[in-house]
Formats: sequence, C-alpha cells, structure tokens
Amino acid sequence: MRAAALYSAAGSLLLTTLAAAPAAGTPGGPGAAEARGTAVAAERAAAAGIEFGRCPRAEDLPAGVRCGTVTVPLDYAHPDGKRIELTVSRVRATRKDPDDHRREVPRQGALLHNPGGPGASGLYFPLVGMVPEWKRIAAAYDLVGYAPRGVAPSAPLSCQDPGDFVEGPRAAPTRPTDAYKKQRAAEAEAYARGCADRAGEALRHYHSLNNARDLEVVRAALGEERLTFMGASYGTYLGALYAELFPSRVRRMVFDSVVNPDPERVWYRNNLAQSEAFEDRWTDFKKWIAGHDAVYGLGDTPQEVQKSYEEASARLAAEPAGGTVGPAQLQGAMLKAGYYDDYWPHRAEALSAYLEGDPQPLIDQAGTHPEESAVESENSRAVYSAVECNDAPWPADFEVWDRDNTRLARRAPFETWDNVWTNLPCAYWRAPRQEPLDVRTGPGELPPTLILAAERDAATPYEGALELRRRLSGSVLVTERDTGTHGVAGGPNACVNGHLEAYLLQGRLPARDTSCAPRPAPEPRA
Repeated sequence: MRAAALYSAAGSLLLTTLAAAPAAGTPGGPGAAEARGTAVAAERAAAAGIEFGRCPRAEDLPAGVRCGTVTVPLDYAHPDGKRIELTVSRVRATRKDPDDHRREVPRQGALLHNPGGPGASGLYFPLVGMVPEWKRIAAAYDLVGYAPRGVAPSAPLSCQDPGDFVEGPRAAPTRPTDAYKKQRAAEAEAYARGCADRAGEALRHYHSLNNARDLEVVRAALGEERLTFMGASYGTYLGALYAELFPSRVRRMVFDSVVNPDPERVWYRNNLAQSEAFEDRWTDFKKWIAGHDAVYGLGDTPQEVQKSYEEASARLAAEPAGGTVGPAQLQGAMLKAGYYDDYWPHRAEALSAYLEGDPQPLIDQAGTHPEESAVESENSRAVYSAVECNDAPWPADFEVWDRDNTRLARRAPFETWDNVWTNLPCAYWRAPRQEPLDVRTGPGELPPTLILAAERDAATPYEGALELRRRLSGSVLVTERDTGTHGVAGGPNACVNGHLEAYLLQGRLPARDTSCAPRPAPEPRA
C-alpha cells in the first residue's frame, strides 16, 4: 500500500523464556522455529547492546544524533545462519522541562519509531525533538529511529540499476489502451525478475513478519524490558503484528494513520481502497484551489480546476517541461498534495505558473531526482515491492487487475492506474508468499493503545483505523475531523498532540473514542 514516508511525524534484559512468542509459535506449531529464533536473537542482542557512535556519512545526520547497529538473522527459523545488521539512530532524552529548564523530567526509556513505507528509513526520527510540538516527549524519551531490513544502510535491497530507475517524462492515461497495459505488464514482470535475480534466496526474508521480529530484537538491544513504539502509516501494520506476536512485551503503542489490518485486505484490496479514497482527496484539493481562484487563476469550481490540470497534462505530453516533467510527473506531484495539505499552496502555485508560461516551479517540484536520490528512491521501491509482494497472496492473472481497476477508474480515475503500475510486480513475484496474521487481542492481553487518524486520509483510509480499533481490545481512537493529512501526530493540531502527550507521558487515554476539530486549512501563497 503506497504511502509516503512521514517526516513529521517522528540495563540489558536476557530473554530466558518464550513468554513473548506468538500463540502460533508454541513448540511444534506453525511458526515455532521463528519464535525460537527470535528469542535467541533477542537474547544475543540484549547481551551485546548497541555501541552508539558516529552515524554513516551518507545519512548526513548532525553530530548530536548517534548511530549503532543491531544484528538480526536473515531467516529467523535459522538464527545461526546468515545475519544482517540494522542501523539504529538515537538522541538521548533531554530530561529538561521545556516550560522550565530548571526542572528535571524523569526519563521513561526509548521511544522507537517506524515512519511507514514500507521502504522508508526512520533514521531521521530523532530530529523531531527539535520541533516545539515534540519537546515534552523528547524530554522524557530517548528518540530512536532505525532503517528496517532492506532499507539502506540496513542490508539494502535493489531490483534494478539506479541509473535505469530514473525514467524520463511519461504518460499517465486514465483510460489506458490494451497496448499500453501490455507494455506496463511486461515492465512489471521484468522488474519482479530483477528483484529475484539481484536478491536471490534472500528476497523471501524481506516481509512484515520479519520486520516485527526485528523490532523485538531492537527492543532487546536497547535494554528495554517492554517496547514503547510509535508507527505511522505502514508502521501501524508493523506495530499491529508486533502486538499480536509479542503482546507481553508492549509498554505503550501509538498507531498514527492506520493501515487496515484485515487479512483479507492485505494488500491487494487495501490498494483498491486507497485509489478510491484519493479521488475524494483530490477533490478536496481542487475545491481549495477553486476557493482561491483570485490567487491562482485555475478556475473557481473544482470542475474548472480539473480542466486546468488536464490542459497542463496535455501540454506536457506534447512537450515535457525541462525535458523531465511529463504527465506522469505532474500526476505524481499532485498526488503528494493528497498526502499533505501543506503542499497545496506550492503545487497550486506551480500549476498556475506553468499555465502562465513559467515552467520552473513545476520542474523544481516534479522533475527527476539527481543520481544520489535515484539510489535512495530505487532502494525504497525495491523494499516496498519485496515487503508487500511477500506479505500476502496477490492475483497472478492480469485480467483480474484489469477488471477490478477498469471498474474503479470509472469513478476514481486520478490514482487508480498509477497505483496498479506501482504494485503490478506482485502479480509476477518469484518468492513465496506469507499468510497475513489475523491480528486480534482480547481483554487484558495487551496494554491500552492509542490510535490516531484523520477522517479524510487517502493513503490509509479511515476504515483502517476503525478496523484496528475493533481488533485491539482496550485501544482508543482519536480522530481529526474533516481533514486528510497523512500523519497527524506532532503536527499543528494541539488537541491531537494533547492526547499524544497524555498517553506517552502519563499513560492516560480518553475514556472512550473521541475527536478533535480540524486543523486550519493552508493559506494560499501569492
């Protein structure tokens, strides 16, 4: 399920028993070998700890952020076999009350964060402690991020040469021809073949269940008896799996912008729901632009704004801007505005400027990446594909994809086919598939957890938060009403942040599900 990485939002214990093993991991049962391997790896990690020092130069992190590595098995069923290293970053708790620096704040341990993806790095998460909205949390917690397996520099995956990954301007048809579909299907099959050829047998071990097991090993390496975790987007699915596998190891958990964990929806049906939700979010953006027609001149109704967008797309098809921006790049830039309404003024400004004869803002926002960014982008795409394709069964017949998405595109044309091309390698995947866990916890099995969601989030539609709320006994849902920014924790909504701080700092949740008024709409830029 494609989701942009969130940038805002973000003593050793020796394990001597399998008390934290999954129910399915009882001796001799399904997953028993992986459960034993996880306990072995966690015991080793707890004994070794993490030696923090300078961060890898390529990450370009400030000196105040320290990094180290944690060793995990590539295959948890064989913990003495090949091992890989995960890179972890940390900034120590400041212990200073941001309202009164003379008062010392008790340290509450480490807060470990996953920003989503799959394929996103969390190494930058400790920097959020510099943001005012995070300072109280940063006073009490060590802020800890990490690069999940496959994400550079943690045993990075690659499916193709990064130089080939950066493609030039491309079409973005909302009603693709049979010939175009055949071309894209061939490309998807070639990409899946490249993943198998480059990664070999290791490819099968990059999936969400192993990501959850890695989380347990990192917890042990940090010396935390129980895990305090915050996951955003895909990170919520990872957190839900951890809660199912290791409920006794949970201290506190925050799920921000929730992937629907229903096994029947992971991942094919979740992507269909995402495409449909983005149509509504695209309409939200067009309504906002229309409301500021005096600034942008793109039309005073959503329909007129759509015509302006289509005009720009047609011009770019005839002559790409700067030789790099075609209709697909334009669509990608506008899609990102569906994730974050902070982007709305910038994207509207670029579209307006392009139609008025100045392509540079659009080139700056939608153009291809330089080579160093291409390496990062190719790696992220490879991990995304490996995790989602390995996680669950996918339709192997393109006719199924074609039927379902042709129907969907009639009412939701904006993202539907783009989402297909992103995920289509899973139809031709060459590694074995996992069976998704049925995440469910009964009363008392898991400490109370906090779920945060925006009502009109398109990347992770709101139904996912409702589903997780039903599945995790004792969880409480806080909804940001009438807005759709993807990732609400630590943003401009003081109501949301108040619930986040009350939970992380005091363990206090609302008595029942509640909501917060929407954040202010973005201001236009002249």
